[in-house]
Amino acid sequence: MTTAANLASHGPASPGPDAPPPSRRPRSVKARVIRERLIVGLLIACGAFTVLTTAAIIFVLASETFNFFSHTMTDIQGEEVSVSAGDFLGDLHWSPIAAGNRHFGIWPLITGTAQVTVIAMAFALPLGLITAIWLSEYASARLRSIVKPVLEIIAGVPTVVFGFFALTVITPLLRFDFLQIAALHPDTGQAVLNADGSPIMVPWNPFDVGIYNALAAGLAVGIMTLPIVTSLSEDALRAVPRALREGAYGLGSSRFEVATKVVVPSALSGIVAAFLLAIARTVGETMIVAMAAGSLPPALDKNLGEAFAVNTDTQTMTGYMVQIFLGDIEHGGVEYLSCYTVAFTLFVITLGLTLMGNVIRKRFQQQYE
Repeated sequence: MTTAANLASHGPASPGPDAPPPSRRPRSVKARVIRERLIVGLLIACGAFTVLTTAAIIFVLASETFNFFSHTMTDIQGEEVSVSAGDFLGDLHWSPIAAGNRHFGIWPLITGTAQVTVIAMAFALPLGLITAIWLSEYASARLRSIVKPVLEIIAGVPTVVFGFFALTVITPLLRFDFLQIAALHPDTGQAVLNADGSPIMVPWNPFDVGIYNALAAGLAVGIMTLPIVTSLSEDALRAVPRALREGAYGLGSSRFEVATKVVVPSALSGIVAAFLLAIARTVGETMIVAMAAGSLPPALDKNLGEAFAVNTDTQTMTGYMVQIFLGDIEHGGVEYLSCYTVAFTLFVITLGLTLMGNVIRKRFQQQYE
C-alpha cells in the first residue's frame, strides 16, 4: 500500500540511464531521396540557365556581327552601305551617321574607352590598394567595421548619380568655375563687354577643359570602382595567414615592411583579380560616360595625339550604343547592326581580360595550410 501510494503521489518513475530512448517517428527514406533529387535538379537547372543565357547572348552578338559584314545594308537615309572586316579593324575614322562620308573604324571608340579606363584606374587602383592595406593592417576592428560598410554603400549608388556628379561637381572643379575672369576677344585681346559696359565673366579654365570631357568621366568611374578594388583587395590581404605576419615581426620587421613585403606579395593573386574585375567593370560602364564624356570619338585619322586629349569630348563603345538606340534608327539598318558589332568587340575585350585574370591568378596563387 505504501509503495502504491508513493507512485500515485509522485507519478511514474523516470527511466534509468540504461533505458532505451523513446521511439521517434521513422523518416521516410523515399521522401528524403525525392527531396534531395529535387534540390540537385534545381541546382542543375540554375547552372544550365546561366550557361544557356550566356550562350544565347554570344550567339546573338556573333550572328548580328556576321550580318553586319556579310551583306549590304541601308542607312537611315535609304542609301546602301557595305562594311568589310578590314575597314572595321583598319580604319582610324568613326563616323557611322554622316551621310556620304561614313567610316566604321572601331579604333576611335576603343581609344575613347581606353581613355576613360586609364584615368579611372589611375585613380582607383592605387587609392583602393592603399585603403585596403590600411584597413587590413592598421585600422582597428571597430574602425574597419564602420569604414568598409560605408565604402560598400558607395558601390550601391546608381551610376546615373555618378554621371550627374561628374557634370555638376567634377567638371566645374576642373574648369575652375569658382574663379571667374573677364572674357578676352580672340583677335584684339581686349575684354568683351556687356551692353552696360561691364566685362563678361567666364571661368578661368587654365587647362581648356570642355563641358564634356574624358577626364571628368574617368574620375567619376574611378570613384565608382573604388569600393570594388578596396573591398576585394582587403579580403585578399586578410586571407594571408597570421603566422606569416608574426614570423616577419619576429625577424624585426616594422609594420610597414610586413604590409608591403610580406602581406601584399602573398595576396598578389587576389589583388590582381580585384584589379582586373575593376577594369572589366570600367570598360563596360555606360551611364557615366554617356552623360559626362560626350559623343565625339577621337579623330585619330587626323592626329594620333588625339588619343591623349582627355580635356575634350570623347566617346566610348558603350556611349555609342546609347546614342544610337536613343535615336530613330531602322531595325536591321547599318546603324542598328553596327551597335551589335561594337558590343561584340566589347565582349571580346572583356573576355580577354577575364582569361588574363585567370592566368595571372593561377600563376601567383599561393595555398596555405
